[in-house]
Amino acid sequence: MHKNIGYHVLNIGLSIGLSLSAAGLAMAQQANTNTPTQKNLYCSGVITDKPVSDKLYVISGEDSSYKLIFSSGDTIYINAGGEQGVRIGDLFEVVRPVTDQMAETPWFKYQKMLTKAMGTQYADIGRLRVVHVDAKTSTAEIALGCELVQRGDTILPFAARPAPQFRDVKLDPYAPPSGKKIAMVVTAKDYNALSATGNIVFVNLGSDQGVKIGDYFRVFRYQGSRNESMYQEKDTAFKLFGFGSAPAAYEWNSLPREIVGEGIVLRTGPNASTVLLTDTRRGIYSGDYVEVE
Repeated sequence: MHKNIGYHVLNIGLSIGLSLSAAGLAMAQQANTNTPTQKNLYCSGVITDKPVSDKLYVISGEDSSYKLIFSSGDTIYINAGGEQGVRIGDLFEVVRPVTDQMAETPWFKYQKMLTKAMGTQYADIGRLRVVHVDAKTSTAEIALGCELVQRGDTILPFAARPAPQFRDVKLDPYAPPSGKKIAMVVTAKDYNALSATGNIVFVNLGSDQGVKIGDYFRVFRYQGSRNESMYQEKDTAFKLFGFGSAPAAYEWNSLPREIVGEGIVLRTGPNASTVLLTDTRRGIYSGDYVEVE
């Protein structure tokens, strides 16, 4: 019973946090309701199994004798200059390969296998604007900061990203199956297990499976699947001591599926998509299912 109480308290706390997050996002998006924000687009990250060149990188920055990290407005040095074709005004992206520090404790049964198949997650760290060029190095200002820049972070030439338009259709909690490809919410930005409106999640369908930027995914879950996406006592969907029990334990395909949200595709890798959750009825767990709408 103590373990049960602990899990319920955890879920209550997470729900409160998600409600506050969703409220903050709603206020932030009032100024632009048609397309994702610049932060949404350029701080979202991507998962890909294609190698990303690490030839260009952050050497260090001003005041590096005591500064360990660099943020928006700071000046840093990169390992390419005029001899490599860099010019004043050039823009670069800063990215970093990241891994889940809790990878040995998966949130749902297939998480480790699906994560490996999708590839490496690259976090968007920021955008640089070159302000001075020497022969072999350049000085750049951090024009957009997503996360704190570190020595050794990978630098890529900047490429503008398409900004898909949000559709003006209300989430249908009783929508029938689309009949299109089904996948899962495998993980999320910063490896959060629980996400809400405005958060970034990654699903295991990408460009190789025909997914395009601007596509929508519907997020749903099955009841009583015996493979729960949240930590709880087995068969809680049908019985819990002191709170009643159903006469029979139904199979996952004999109950209505529960539609919990939807999101728009911002980026694609070969086998993964970066999805901005645009509308959620409740928290989205890693392990929830998705289908292309």
